[in-house]
Amino acid sequence: MTNAVIKTMEVCRYFGEGETLVKAVEQVSITIEPGEFTAIIGPSGSGKSTLLHLVGGLDNPTSGVVELSGTNIANMSGAQISDFRRDHIGFVFQAYNLIPVLSAEENIEYIMLLQGIAGPARRQRVQEMLELVGLNDLGSRRPNQLSGGQQQRVAVARAMASHPDIILADEPTANLDSKTGIALLDVMKDLNETHNMTFVFSTHDEKIMSRASRLIHMEDGAVVHDERR
Repeated sequence: MTNAVIKTMEVCRYFGEGETLVKAVEQVSITIEPGEFTAIIGPSGSGKSTLLHLVGGLDNPTSGVVELSGTNIANMSGAQISDFRRDHIGFVFQAYNLIPVLSAEENIEYIMLLQGIAGPARRQRVQEMLELVGLNDLGSRRPNQLSGGQQQRVAVARAMASHPDIILADEPTANLDSKTGIALLDVMKDLNETHNMTFVFSTHDEKIMSRASRLIHMEDGAVVHDERR
């Protein structure tokens, strides 16, 4: 299990206290292996997005251990976890979260600037990422000049640009029509199969569930079923 990308051990995340205590995540222990295409699913309020935020270092657990590539991130300081996320985790959100004043190329390049990667290497990798997501000719456009599906593809390219250990996607198709969502998912599934990229989704989208090789079902903060297919 030492090669696990993610390992959580009895992770809990509580909000509030006393009568208002909410156990958003309760005693969750999961292991994600390299190359998995996993969907965390469940009804609204089941804890799936909270769990995704915990494994991505966007939130700290109330108790338990969260290991990413063998490093316990549960108790890292703000600066430590920020640097660790930058180098090891790619994020794709339903709201795209692109920087509006930057072009598609510049949005993808930005994280590599933070990593201190040299200019020629950055530019080469940007073009490789654009090609992988099928946006070769649109790199100079700003987000408002791209469709929703194209913006989300830029977000996927940006997530991959830092060569992360894992890409976490929180409802990535929520703002897309069915046809565009399917096209985006086909891109991500192809990246998973051809480049062995590890994806974990938080979703209730049937299109993602049908493509996932593993479904982790959550209810009331707990994992109730874990199915590999």
